[in-house]
Amino acid sequence: MADVRKRGKKWQARIDYYDDDGKRHFKSKSGFKTKSAAQLFISQMIVDKNSGKFVPDTPPLFYEYFWSWFVRYKEKLVTERTKRDYLHVKNILKKHLSKVTIDKIDRKIYQKFIDEYGSTHSKATVYKLNSLVKACVHDGIYDGDLGKNFINRISLVYDKSKTWKIDYLNGNEMLKLTDFLIATRNKHFTSKYMILLAIYTGMRLGEIQGLQWKDINFNFKTININKSWNSEENIIQPTKNESSNRIVRVNEDILNIILELKGNESDFVFLNQYKTIPTSSAVNKTLKNSLKTIGINKSKFHFHSLRHTHVAYLLAEGVDIYIISKRLGHSNISTTTNVYSYLIDEYKTRSDDHIESILNNLKYEKKDTSINS
Repeated sequence: MADVRKRGKKWQARIDYYDDDGKRHFKSKSGFKTKSAAQLFISQMIVDKNSGKFVPDTPPLFYEYFWSWFVRYKEKLVTERTKRDYLHVKNILKKHLSKVTIDKIDRKIYQKFIDEYGSTHSKATVYKLNSLVKACVHDGIYDGDLGKNFINRISLVYDKSKTWKIDYLNGNEMLKLTDFLIATRNKHFTSKYMILLAIYTGMRLGEIQGLQWKDINFNFKTININKSWNSEENIIQPTKNESSNRIVRVNEDILNIILELKGNESDFVFLNQYKTIPTSSAVNKTLKNSLKTIGINKSKFHFHSLRHTHVAYLLAEGVDIYIISKRLGHSNISTTTNVYSYLIDEYKTRSDDHIESILNNLKYEKKDTSINS
């Protein structure tokens, strides 16, 4: 219900709304000089309600604020898959902080929530949730909606028994797979070419599916990653986030292999003989069959594991984690270290051995200061 009424010489606009528990509330604003101005306010409130941008007069519940923040700043920039991640976080906040408004939430309340939620979830899950909430809080402070940065210095608790260890191929396995794919490739079926490019670049599947010839600079040996492919709707869409837009350097070997597909007379690099881009299901089936053929048994290995394999190989070769982070398109190095902490720890021993060998060169040799007579 919405109504406009005159209050003295001014006009008042009022609109009702319901919270998640079905309780009715009203939002009103007075002081309009004309009736039409008040009606315009009502119209805008109706639009905001329908779009999820409506902010009640009373301090909103924190999970409601999180969702309105997503709709306002993030929804137009992310894919449907990423939107589901935000929706999942909203539902978690609703479950655990159902009665907490934005003016009441503080560090103690949030830490208690993390303690409870983290006790039954993996490290990656807890870190992911916290990163999305943290972005909301930082924007809320900047916008003046939140008074304190309660999320800083939070201790992230998680269930170590559920902590996921990323699956990847070691150096020998990666070479074995690469050799097999190169030996058995067929330019009419582009899945193997896509797998090879993932090994060489660490690109996401959607980024590879959406790759066009104009994105490859054969002279400078670079690939410009600036879009992604939505296989559900068969359309080009933005990359996962702004930091995912990047240029990666590759070597001549993979470029020569990819160049074999140039004759498909399409803007898209990986269009197959059926004039379609292989789906996730098709590429993963090819990957699974290839691993089985060469005798590598990894039941949980899938296309995204090739990205982990790329990281593992670069770490093993001593490439700096900051450079790897930029190559992957992560927004900051902490994202990389959080996701690949298991791999980083695995290579820490090798680095420690190297450091020890360097320190061994710092030897003090006592000089002979005696005077010969």
